[in-house]
Amino acid sequence: MDIDVVDAHIESFVWTRVLGYDLLRRHGRGLLDGRLYSQVDLPRMREAGMTGGVFSIATNPFRTRRGRREALLANIARLQSILAADPTVAVVSDGAGYRRARAEGRMACFLAVQGGNAVAAADVAALPDVVSRVTVVHLTRSSLGSPARPLEGRGHGRGRGLTEAGRAYVAALDARRIVVDLAHLNRPGFWDALAAHDPSTPAIVSHTGVRAVHDVWRNLDDDQIRAIAATGGVVGIMYHAGFLGESSVAAVVRHLEHVVDVGGEDCAALGSDWDGLIVTPRDLRTVLELPVLFRALRRRGFAEDRITKIAGANYLRVVDAVRG
Repeated sequence: MDIDVVDAHIESFVWTRVLGYDLLRRHGRGLLDGRLYSQVDLPRMREAGMTGGVFSIATNPFRTRRGRREALLANIARLQSILAADPTVAVVSDGAGYRRARAEGRMACFLAVQGGNAVAAADVAALPDVVSRVTVVHLTRSSLGSPARPLEGRGHGRGRGLTEAGRAYVAALDARRIVVDLAHLNRPGFWDALAAHDPSTPAIVSHTGVRAVHDVWRNLDDDQIRAIAATGGVVGIMYHAGFLGESSVAAVVRHLEHVVDVGGEDCAALGSDWDGLIVTPRDLRTVLELPVLFRALRRRGFAEDRITKIAGANYLRVVDAVRG
Protein backbone atom coordinates (compact mmCIF):
# COMPACT_ATOMS: atom_id res chain seq x y z
CA MET A 1 0.00 0.00 0.00
CA ASP A 2 2.01 2.94 -1.32
CA ILE A 3 0.36 5.74 0.65
CA ASP A 4 1.36 8.00 3.51
CA VAL A 5 0.88 6.15 6.79
CA VAL A 6 1.46 8.53 9.69
CA ASP A 7 0.48 7.88 13.30
CA ALA A 8 -0.35 11.13 15.10
CA HIS A 9 0.68 9.98 18.58
CA ILE A 10 3.38 7.50 19.66
CA GLU A 11 4.56 7.36 23.29
CA SER A 12 7.46 4.90 22.98
CA PHE A 13 10.11 7.39 24.08
CA VAL A 14 8.83 7.23 27.65
CA TRP A 15 10.14 3.66 27.87
CA THR A 16 13.51 4.80 26.56
CA ARG A 17 13.66 7.34 29.37
CA VAL A 18 12.49 4.95 32.08
CA LEU A 19 13.92 1.58 31.05
CA GLY A 20 16.37 2.31 28.25
CA TYR A 21 14.05 0.82 25.60
CA ASP A 22 15.97 0.81 22.31
CA LEU A 23 13.88 2.34 19.53
CA LEU A 24 16.46 1.28 16.96
CA ARG A 25 16.17 -2.46 17.72
CA ARG A 26 13.39 -4.79 16.64
CA HIS A 27 11.57 -6.04 19.73
CA GLY A 28 9.01 -8.71 20.37
CA ARG A 29 5.81 -8.18 22.33
CA GLY A 30 7.60 -8.12 25.68
CA LEU A 31 6.68 -9.79 28.95
CA LEU A 32 3.05 -8.62 28.78
CA ASP A 33 2.40 -9.79 25.20
CA GLY A 34 2.11 -6.30 23.77
CA ARG A 35 0.11 -4.81 26.61
CA LEU A 36 1.25 -1.42 28.00
CA TYR A 37 4.65 -1.37 26.23
CA SER A 38 6.82 -2.93 23.48
CA GLN A 39 4.28 -2.03 20.82
CA VAL A 40 6.50 0.08 18.57
CA ASP A 41 10.10 0.42 17.43
CA LEU A 42 11.57 1.79 14.21
CA PRO A 43 12.19 -1.58 12.49
CA ARG A 44 8.61 -2.73 13.14
CA MET A 45 7.22 0.60 11.96
CA ARG A 46 8.97 0.06 8.64
CA GLU A 47 7.75 -3.53 8.42
CA ALA A 48 4.19 -2.34 8.98
CA GLY A 49 4.48 0.10 6.07
CA MET A 50 4.55 3.30 8.10
CA THR A 51 6.04 6.33 6.40
CA GLY A 52 6.06 8.54 9.49
CA GLY A 53 4.95 9.08 13.04
CA VAL A 54 4.76 11.67 15.77
CA PHE A 55 6.89 10.77 18.80
CA SER A 56 5.66 12.44 21.96
CA ILE A 57 7.82 13.64 24.85
CA ALA A 58 5.80 13.68 28.06
CA THR A 59 6.28 16.16 30.90
CA ASN A 60 7.10 15.09 34.44
CA PRO A 61 4.76 17.41 36.40
CA PHE A 62 6.60 16.88 39.69
CA ARG A 63 9.75 18.69 38.62
CA THR A 64 10.24 22.36 39.30
CA ARG A 65 9.42 24.82 36.53
CA ARG A 66 13.11 25.15 35.70
CA GLY A 67 13.59 21.39 36.00
CA ARG A 68 10.75 20.69 33.55
CA ARG A 69 12.22 23.05 30.99
CA GLU A 70 15.74 21.65 31.31
CA ALA A 71 14.49 18.06 31.17
CA LEU A 72 12.40 18.79 28.08
CA LEU A 73 15.30 20.35 26.19
CA ALA A 74 17.54 17.43 27.15
CA ASN A 75 14.91 14.91 26.06
CA ILE A 76 14.35 16.66 22.74
CA ALA A 77 18.08 16.47 22.05
CA ARG A 78 18.23 12.84 23.18
CA LEU A 79 15.32 11.72 21.01
CA GLN A 80 16.70 13.60 18.01
CA SER A 81 20.05 11.87 18.52
CA ILE A 82 18.46 8.42 18.76
CA LEU A 83 16.40 8.87 15.63
CA ALA A 84 19.32 10.40 13.71
CA ALA A 85 21.36 7.28 14.41
CA ASP A 86 19.16 5.38 11.95
CA PRO A 87 20.08 6.37 8.38
CA THR A 88 16.65 5.28 7.15
CA VAL A 89 14.94 7.84 9.39
CA ALA A 90 14.66 11.62 9.07
CA VAL A 91 13.61 13.94 11.90
CA VAL A 92 11.25 16.48 10.36
CA SER A 93 9.24 19.44 11.62
CA ASP A 94 6.99 20.37 8.70
CA GLY A 95 5.32 19.06 5.58
CA ALA A 96 8.19 20.03 3.32
CA GLY A 97 10.59 18.03 5.48
CA TYR A 98 8.24 15.06 5.42
CA ARG A 99 8.09 15.11 1.63
CA ARG A 100 11.88 15.34 1.35
CA ALA A 101 12.23 12.32 3.60
CA ARG A 102 9.72 10.38 1.52
CA ALA A 103 11.55 11.30 -1.70
CA GLU A 104 14.76 9.98 -0.14
CA GLY A 105 13.05 6.73 0.84
CA ARG A 106 13.26 7.51 4.56
CA MET A 107 10.69 7.32 7.31
CA ALA A 108 9.83 10.76 8.70
CA CYS A 109 9.56 11.29 12.45
CA PHE A 110 7.95 14.37 13.98
CA LEU A 111 8.54 15.42 17.61
CA ALA A 112 5.80 16.63 19.94
CA VAL A 113 5.49 17.68 23.57
CA GLN A 114 2.75 16.31 25.80
CA GLY A 115 2.06 18.59 28.73
CA GLY A 116 2.46 22.27 27.91
CA ASN A 117 3.62 22.99 31.44
CA ALA A 118 7.05 21.76 30.33
CA VAL A 119 7.72 25.37 29.38
CA ALA A 120 5.96 28.60 30.30
CA ALA A 121 4.11 30.63 27.67
CA ALA A 122 6.97 33.13 27.70
CA ASP A 123 9.36 30.30 26.77
CA VAL A 124 7.31 28.90 23.88
CA ALA A 125 9.12 31.24 21.52
CA ALA A 126 12.39 29.56 22.52
CA LEU A 127 11.26 25.99 21.84
CA PRO A 128 13.45 24.25 19.27
CA ASP A 129 11.88 24.41 15.82
CA VAL A 130 11.81 20.61 15.66
CA VAL A 131 8.84 20.67 18.07
CA SER A 132 5.89 20.64 15.69
CA ARG A 133 3.06 20.10 18.18
CA VAL A 134 2.21 20.61 21.84
CA THR A 135 -0.56 18.88 23.81
CA VAL A 136 -1.69 21.62 26.20
CA VAL A 137 -2.35 19.40 29.22
CA HIS A 138 -1.58 15.78 30.05
CA LEU A 139 -2.60 13.66 33.05
CA THR A 140 -2.42 16.18 35.88
CA ARG A 141 -3.77 19.66 36.56
CA SER A 142 -1.23 22.39 35.86
CA SER A 143 -1.09 26.16 35.78
CA LEU A 144 -2.65 25.91 32.30
CA GLY A 145 -5.77 23.89 33.07
CA SER A 146 -7.22 20.51 33.93
CA PRO A 147 -7.36 17.19 32.12
CA ALA A 148 -10.47 15.09 31.72
CA ARG A 149 -10.80 12.84 34.75
CA PRO A 150 -13.14 10.05 35.85
CA LEU A 151 -14.04 11.98 39.01
CA GLU A 152 -15.52 14.74 36.85
CA GLY A 153 -18.34 12.38 36.03
CA ARG A 154 -19.00 12.16 32.32
CA GLY A 155 -17.29 15.47 31.68
CA HIS A 156 -20.35 17.31 30.37
CA GLY A 157 -19.51 20.82 31.50
CA ARG A 158 -17.97 19.89 34.84
CA GLY A 159 -14.60 20.97 36.15
CA ARG A 160 -12.49 24.04 35.61
CA GLY A 161 -11.47 25.14 32.15
CA LEU A 162 -8.25 26.73 30.97
CA THR A 163 -6.69 29.34 33.20
CA GLU A 164 -5.69 32.75 31.93
CA ALA A 165 -2.17 31.32 31.57
CA GLY A 166 -3.61 28.43 29.55
CA ARG A 167 -5.37 30.75 27.14
CA ALA A 168 -2.18 32.77 26.73
CA TYR A 169 -0.34 29.52 26.10
CA VAL A 170 -2.63 28.59 23.20
CA ALA A 171 -2.03 32.04 21.70
CA ALA A 172 1.73 31.59 22.12
CA LEU A 173 1.61 28.25 20.29
CA ASP A 174 -0.34 29.86 17.46
CA ALA A 175 2.23 32.64 17.23
CA ARG A 176 5.01 30.03 16.84
CA ARG A 177 2.99 28.07 14.25
CA ILE A 178 3.00 25.01 16.50
CA VAL A 179 0.06 22.62 16.14
CA VAL A 180 -2.31 22.98 19.11
CA ASP A 181 -3.41 19.60 20.48
CA LEU A 182 -6.46 19.48 22.76
CA ALA A 183 -6.13 15.80 23.74
CA HIS A 184 -6.62 15.18 27.48
CA LEU A 185 -8.36 18.53 28.11
CA ASN A 186 -11.60 18.40 30.03
CA ARG A 187 -14.67 19.68 28.22
CA PRO A 188 -14.65 23.26 29.63
CA GLY A 189 -10.94 23.52 28.86
CA PHE A 190 -11.51 22.24 25.35
CA TRP A 191 -13.95 25.05 24.60
CA ASP A 192 -11.74 27.64 26.31
CA ALA A 193 -8.80 26.52 24.17
CA LEU A 194 -10.78 26.78 20.94
CA ALA A 195 -11.96 30.26 21.94
CA ALA A 196 -8.33 31.33 22.45
CA HIS A 197 -7.08 29.56 19.31
CA ASP A 198 -6.48 31.34 16.01
CA PRO A 199 -9.58 30.31 14.00
CA SER A 200 -7.68 30.50 10.73
CA THR A 201 -5.53 27.47 11.58
CA PRO A 202 -6.44 23.87 12.47
CA ALA A 203 -6.56 22.52 16.02
CA ILE A 204 -6.46 18.80 16.67
CA VAL A 205 -7.16 16.08 19.20
CA SER A 206 -4.31 13.67 18.57
CA HIS A 207 -5.53 10.59 20.46
CA THR A 208 -9.00 9.90 21.79
CA GLY A 209 -12.18 7.90 21.34
CA VAL A 210 -15.72 9.14 20.75
CA ARG A 211 -18.62 9.08 23.21
CA ALA A 212 -21.26 8.05 20.70
CA VAL A 213 -19.48 4.70 20.33
CA HIS A 214 -18.31 4.33 23.93
CA ASP A 215 -19.51 6.89 26.49
CA VAL A 216 -16.53 7.25 28.80
CA TRP A 217 -14.92 10.30 30.43
CA ARG A 218 -11.89 10.41 28.12
CA ASN A 219 -13.77 10.51 24.81
CA LEU A 220 -15.13 13.39 22.69
CA ASP A 221 -18.76 14.15 22.08
CA ASP A 222 -20.20 15.07 18.69
CA ASP A 223 -20.12 18.84 19.34
CA GLN A 224 -16.39 18.59 20.00
CA ILE A 225 -15.80 16.56 16.84
CA ARG A 226 -17.71 19.12 14.78
CA ALA A 227 -15.75 21.96 16.38
CA ILE A 228 -12.41 20.37 15.47
CA ALA A 229 -13.63 19.71 11.93
CA ALA A 230 -14.69 23.36 11.61
CA THR A 231 -11.08 24.44 12.20
CA GLY A 232 -9.84 22.07 9.49
CA GLY A 233 -8.31 19.85 12.15
CA VAL A 234 -8.30 16.13 12.84
CA VAL A 235 -9.42 13.73 15.55
CA GLY A 236 -6.98 10.84 15.98
CA ILE A 237 -8.46 7.59 17.24
CA MET A 238 -6.39 5.77 19.85
CA TYR A 239 -6.13 2.02 20.38
CA HIS A 240 -6.79 1.64 24.10
CA ALA A 241 -9.47 -1.02 24.56
CA GLY A 242 -10.81 0.75 27.66
CA PHE A 243 -11.69 3.84 25.64
CA LEU A 244 -12.76 1.91 22.55
CA GLY A 245 -15.31 -0.14 24.49
CA GLU A 246 -14.08 -3.55 23.42
CA SER A 247 -10.86 -5.33 22.53
CA SER A 248 -11.12 -5.58 18.75
CA VAL A 249 -9.92 -3.78 15.67
CA ALA A 250 -13.59 -3.51 14.70
CA ALA A 251 -14.02 -1.07 17.59
CA VAL A 252 -11.28 1.18 16.16
CA VAL A 253 -13.15 1.13 12.84
CA ARG A 254 -16.42 2.14 14.53
CA HIS A 255 -14.77 5.12 16.24
CA LEU A 256 -13.15 6.23 12.97
CA GLU A 257 -16.43 5.77 11.13
CA HIS A 258 -18.26 7.96 13.64
CA VAL A 259 -15.68 10.74 13.26
CA VAL A 260 -16.23 10.56 9.50
CA ASP A 261 -20.02 10.59 9.90
CA VAL A 262 -19.96 13.63 12.21
CA GLY A 263 -16.91 15.62 11.11
CA GLY A 264 -16.37 14.43 7.56
CA GLU A 265 -13.72 12.18 6.08
CA ASP A 266 -11.11 14.96 6.26
CA CYS A 267 -11.37 14.94 10.07
CA ALA A 268 -10.40 11.33 10.94
CA ALA A 269 -6.84 10.21 11.65
CA LEU A 270 -4.78 7.53 13.38
CA GLY A 271 -3.63 8.46 16.89
CA SER A 272 -2.75 5.11 18.41
CA ASP A 273 -1.00 6.14 21.66
CA TRP A 274 1.25 3.11 21.11
CA ASP A 275 3.34 2.39 24.23
CA GLY A 276 1.35 4.90 26.28
CA LEU A 277 0.51 2.32 28.95
CA ILE A 278 -2.45 1.23 26.86
CA VAL A 279 -4.01 -2.20 26.47
CA THR A 280 -4.44 -2.59 22.74
CA PRO A 281 -7.12 -4.72 21.03
CA ARG A 282 -6.36 -8.43 20.85
CA ASP A 283 -5.99 -8.26 17.05
CA LEU A 284 -4.01 -4.99 17.09
CA ARG A 285 -1.44 -5.68 19.81
CA THR A 286 1.52 -3.97 18.09
CA VAL A 287 2.32 -1.85 15.09
CA LEU A 288 2.92 -5.02 13.05
CA GLU A 289 -0.84 -5.60 13.05
CA LEU A 290 -1.55 -2.20 11.45
CA PRO A 291 -2.41 -3.84 8.09
CA VAL A 292 -5.23 -5.63 9.93
CA LEU A 293 -6.83 -2.23 10.59
CA PHE A 294 -6.66 -1.24 6.93
CA ARG A 295 -8.22 -4.55 5.88
CA ALA A 296 -10.99 -3.99 8.42
CA LEU A 297 -11.66 -0.52 7.00
CA ARG A 298 -12.01 -2.01 3.52
CA ARG A 299 -14.38 -4.70 4.76
CA ARG A 300 -16.47 -1.93 6.33
CA GLY A 301 -16.79 -0.37 2.87
CA PHE A 302 -14.30 2.48 3.19
CA ALA A 303 -13.12 3.64 -0.24
CA GLU A 304 -9.39 3.77 -0.92
CA ASP A 305 -9.29 7.56 -1.04
CA ARG A 306 -10.95 7.72 2.40
CA ILE A 307 -8.45 5.22 3.80
CA THR A 308 -5.62 7.30 2.31
CA LYS A 309 -6.90 10.35 4.17
CA ILE A 310 -7.25 8.53 7.49
CA ALA A 311 -3.91 6.75 7.16
CA GLY A 312 -1.89 9.95 7.00
CA ALA A 313 -3.04 12.52 4.45
CA ASN A 314 -5.39 14.28 6.87
CA TYR A 315 -2.74 14.75 9.53
CA LEU A 316 -0.18 15.89 6.97
CA ARG A 317 -2.68 18.45 5.66
CA VAL A 318 -2.85 19.94 9.16
CA VAL A 319 0.93 20.06 9.39
CA ASP A 320 1.10 21.83 6.03
CA ALA A 321 -1.54 24.34 7.11
CA VAL A 322 0.22 25.21 10.36
CA ARG A 323 3.89 24.53 9.69
CA GLY A 324 4.26 24.68 5.93
